[in-house]
Amino acid sequence: MTTWVENPRNGRDRGPRGLARAWVEVLIRPRRFFRNGVAPGDQAPGLVFGVLVALCFVGGMLAFSSGTVLGTELVPLVADSRAATSLLVLLVVALFVAPATLHLTAALQTVLLVLTVRDRAGVSETVQTIAYATAPCVLAGVPIPELRVVCALYGAGLLAIGISEIHRTSLLRAALVSAIPSVLVFGYAFRGLAPLVALVEELLRSWTLI
Repeated sequence: MTTWVENPRNGRDRGPRGLARAWVEVLIRPRRFFRNGVAPGDQAPGLVFGVLVALCFVGGMLAFSSGTVLGTELVPLVADSRAATSLLVLLVVALFVAPATLHLTAALQTVLLVLTVRDRAGVSETVQTIAYATAPCVLAGVPIPELRVVCALYGAGLLAIGISEIHRTSLLRAALVSAIPSVLVFGYAFRGLAPLVALVEELLRSWTLI
């Protein structure tokens, strides 16, 4: 299911330079990036990209945490060492959590696309689109609620743009069909929903007092 095409459509740089370039381009020129940077059957670069974003997110949470991560107590599982435990957490995220979350979300997104979009691209392109849309969440591990909200909304917007471009549908339909996957990925996995709800509640209270 995950393959590495040697000569994907329009070509892409491999290695750290290619990943850095993909991160910048998807943030500032998303339509062009999704049009030229997502190749049928070439999931590996997108998967690596998504895993690295997840590692940056969890790494940020670990770095700024006073003892908890992912909503649970950070127990020193390895030789009573927080450093060793953090390394173990990152390893589990890289090998299991991030790839599984990405593929399960892509499966859900594919089902929603089957129900709503007749002329659509393949599952491989959907996996890549979701992976690259997570680009803003590199910064979501920093414990600043407003920053986390921005990352989540930016990521949801990128996913809608990517679905629209890759599956050749309108932006409105893409936004609707990607809404549930966006909530799961950016709202829950990258922790953007709770601060967004808190921000909206605060705004509503302030308007009520005016």
